[in-house]
Amino acid sequence: MGRQPVPVITVDGPSGAGKGTLSHLLAEALGWHFLDSGALYRVTGHACVLEGVAWDDHTAVAAVARHLDVVFALDAAGEVRVAYKGKDVSRAIRTEEGGRGASTVAVIPAVREALLERQREFCQAPGLVADGRDMGTVVFPRASLKIFLTASAEERARRRYRQLLDKGENVSLPRLLEDIEERDARDSSRSVSPLVPAEDAIVIDSSCLPIGDVFSAVMEAARERGLV
Repeated sequence: MGRQPVPVITVDGPSGAGKGTLSHLLAEALGWHFLDSGALYRVTGHACVLEGVAWDDHTAVAAVARHLDVVFALDAAGEVRVAYKGKDVSRAIRTEEGGRGASTVAVIPAVREALLERQREFCQAPGLVADGRDMGTVVFPRASLKIFLTASAEERARRRYRQLLDKGENVSLPRLLEDIEERDARDSSRSVSPLVPAEDAIVIDSSCLPIGDVFSAVMEAARERGLV
């Protein structure tokens, strides 16, 4: 299998492993485009709530995904802002409810099919860093470098707990752990695009690693492949 004409680095893994932070660092360091594929599923789940569509109504959810009116843009601080039908939903889709919605609608094959080409449209010169769960296995199987970033469920729950506390939200650590374990089970057992490392992915466990060390390791791998 040949390589992607435009270089792509995929960063896959479960929720809370640090994919988003790592992907942002890589995109900034390389001057490449960035795809947060999870945001597309989060927007789909949130759009269903706004449109009165139940997450278990697979036909209706797939229709929402096919006609998703979503725009991504960088704000003055360099943060990715997400708008649905012209309204900023960046904060709404990043809640725990937003995560549950994303994980729930992501198991629907027709939803994944509807969003596949939209994700591939992000692949533009000079390169792309793609963050998700099936970037290296399904969306960009010819990627130049594939990373699978993981961490223990307990550590990922602690990280999320600290993030939400910093935002002033009242959260329960045991409940967060339960949500993460349920999400992991859905993501890894779904029939279409399950959460698994690509055969040629570099697997990194970040449970005890600072993000700076993870970033350095991935950049070294990128240098070895001539991407830097």
